[in-house]
Amino acid sequence: MSATQEPTAPAHLTGDPLDGGLSKKGLSAGTVGLIGAVVIGISCIAPAYTLTAALGPTVSEVGFQVPAIILVGFIPMLLVAFGYRELNNRMPDSGTSFTWAARAFGPWIGWMAGWGLIAATILVLSNLAGIAVEFLFLLLDQMAGSPGTIAELAFNPFINVAVCLLFMLGATFVSYRDMQTTQKLQYFLVGFQVLVLLVFAIAAFVHVAGGNAFDASAVELSWFNPFAVGDFGAVVAGLSLSIFIFWGWDVTLTMNEETKNPEKTPGRAATLTVITIVVLYLLLSIALLAFAGTGEDGLGLGNPDIQSNVFFYLSGPILGPLAFLVSLAVLTSSASSLQSTFVSPARTLLAMGHYGALPRKFAEVSPRFFTPGYATIVSSVVASAFYAVMRFISEDVLWDTITALGMMICFYYGITAFACVWYFRKQWLDSTRNFFFTLLFPLVGGIILAALFFITLRDSMDPDYGSGSNIAGVGLVFILGIAVIGLGIVLMIWQFMRRPAFFRGETLTLDAPPSARRARQTV
Repeated sequence: MSATQEPTAPAHLTGDPLDGGLSKKGLSAGTVGLIGAVVIGISCIAPAYTLTAALGPTVSEVGFQVPAIILVGFIPMLLVAFGYRELNNRMPDSGTSFTWAARAFGPWIGWMAGWGLIAATILVLSNLAGIAVEFLFLLLDQMAGSPGTIAELAFNPFINVAVCLLFMLGATFVSYRDMQTTQKLQYFLVGFQVLVLLVFAIAAFVHVAGGNAFDASAVELSWFNPFAVGDFGAVVAGLSLSIFIFWGWDVTLTMNEETKNPEKTPGRAATLTVITIVVLYLLLSIALLAFAGTGEDGLGLGNPDIQSNVFFYLSGPILGPLAFLVSLAVLTSSASSLQSTFVSPARTLLAMGHYGALPRKFAEVSPRFFTPGYATIVSSVVASAFYAVMRFISEDVLWDTITALGMMICFYYGITAFACVWYFRKQWLDSTRNFFFTLLFPLVGGIILAALFFITLRDSMDPDYGSGSNIAGVGLVFILGIAVIGLGIVLMIWQFMRRPAFFRGETLTLDAPPSARRARQTV
């Protein structure tokens, strides 16, 4: 045995499956129901924070056709969600993209799919913590009535990083504990967030009906027509943005070993989450377009001075003395998403450790809470260190890394969609249902995401893309995106040298035969 390779312990000690199929990892089974999974899925998407950051830039691209772009962006997400559902029905495993891609395409592509998910979620964890800090000080400033004085403290790097680390610590503590704790917290945070957003939208419509809107605009069917945009480039930009505003629903699948009825509940939760979010987005975007219009002056949604946080600027005119509730909802949104986002990378790391693709330390489950304790702590430490270092070195690099997030999402979502198509290749024509849900829907969704990945890769080479930073005339977003993928390849090769059993297909087989699958189900 090479000195660089880990010894392979007996299966009964490591939890590795004897036949190279799927196996349990010691998580708390049956603790998450359908409603709980949907709530955690909504929390991870963070609709209040996401839409306030995305609405303005989308208006600048497509004007009144924002609802159309939301619907167009919803299509690939729904199609991919169907693929996720089919894979989960057959293989409910907390490794999700990693496990499914490994079963469909082999260990190398499976490893990179897992890396894409981990890299994307850890990058966004640091972003969510930073956003929570900014909205905390913005809320305090708003409540104290001292315009700008308290809010400016959030931009002091020492204060910002210190408070950010406290947010991360709190989120890690909750995530380390049992899933019941996470669910109870998210019921409150998500419930408050959605309630405020509904009140905000209804109040905007009331102002429009009463003639008190800033720039009242009658709702028209053309708002829902993507062909009315007229510029294909703007549609592509809107689609890329939709990846950001819908991303996070797949957290419902990573909890599949902890849900009631794991073959059905996670897939249903994913579909319900995506549908709930698109309805909420449409309601809010229509309400604010009707209230403020798309002008570039004052409260118009096309005004570049308010586009980074349209909810904050419109909350006063729409809700009056209750305006602080909107800032509180956005703070709640980013904070709750920070906590729930820990679910995905921790369980993917757990699965990778369990099947021998990473050190076995990652396969450790808390004996008290039955959660992936070690993987949760590692995710928190890496995200915290990344944010702290980047905040002091260069804010441009920090935010450009977040901009590169879209590429990573398209990367692992696309691989998973194609994994569904390939895994079920022998069953495509068994029924009409199989044709649509295992072939057509995930294939179309995967093609759209692959196209967006390569278009974003090409566009991000422009030095003006993102923050405008560049190295030797090449956009920093492109360099960072390639660097993240390249780092994954380097780590994968290193793990191959240390743990060849996984890469030889000994711990997780390529498409296990039905007879073996039935045998496992009877154990």
